[in-house]
Amino acid sequence: MTVANVDPAELAKFSALAHRWWDLDGEFAPLHQINPLRLDWIDRTCPLNGARVLDVGCGGGILADAMARRGAQVLGIDLAEKSLKVAQLHALEAQTPQIEYRTVAAEALAAQSPQAFDVVTCMEMLEHVPDPALVVQACATLVKPGGWVFFSTINRSPKSFAMAILGAEYVLKLVPRGTHEYARFIRPSELARHCRAAGLDIARSSGLAYNPMSRRYRLTDDTGVNYMIATRKPAAPAP
Repeated sequence: MTVANVDPAELAKFSALAHRWWDLDGEFAPLHQINPLRLDWIDRTCPLNGARVLDVGCGGGILADAMARRGAQVLGIDLAEKSLKVAQLHALEAQTPQIEYRTVAAEALAAQSPQAFDVVTCMEMLEHVPDPALVVQACATLVKPGGWVFFSTINRSPKSFAMAILGAEYVLKLVPRGTHEYARFIRPSELARHCRAAGLDIARSSGLAYNPMSRRYRLTDDTGVNYMIATRKPAAPAP
C-alpha cells in the first residue's frame, strides 16, 4: 500500500486557519504581500495568458486566483479540504474566471494526467511535506515537454533560522509560531538536485527579502532565506 506524502499535523495546522486565507491582515498576510512579486516573476518567465496551469498546494487560492485573472486556465489542488472550500467560495464571490479546485495529491494527479499542463507552480509547499523530492517528480510528470515548473521554498541556513523563524514568528509575529520547522527547510542545491533527478532544467532563480522598516518585500539575488526557482522540462525531440 502506498503511503501518502503528507503530514497530518501540517494539514490540521492549515485547516484550523482556513477561514483566514483571504484576511489581508491575518496569518496569511505575508502571502498576499509577496503574491504580486511572484505572480509577475512567473508571468515574465512564461506568459500565463492562455496557458493551462496547475497550482500544487494551492491552499486558499491566493496565487491560483491571481493567475486565472492573468488569463490562465487554472486548476488548484490541495489535501486540506477546508482551505479548498474557502478558495472555491472566494472564486465564486469574486467571479474569478477559468478556475477550479480539486482535493487530490500531486502524485495521484500525475498518475492520472501526465503531461497535461503548460505550467505547474508549487509555492511555499515543499517545506511542509515529508518527501519533497516526490512532489518535484510529480510536478515534472504533470508538465508538458517544453513547459515550465516553478517552485518556492525556504533555504536551510543560519540566516533563514534567524529571519524566517525567530524574526517572522517570534519578533515581528508575521506568521503564527510553529508555522515552519527548520529541519524541513530546503537548500537551493538540494532542490536543484531534486529537479535534475526529475528531468527538469534550472532556468533562473530569485530571492525574496523583507524590509521590517517599510514592511515590504522585494525580489533580490540573495537566496539565503525565501527563494524561487524556475525550471523547464526539455522539449520533446522532433519526429
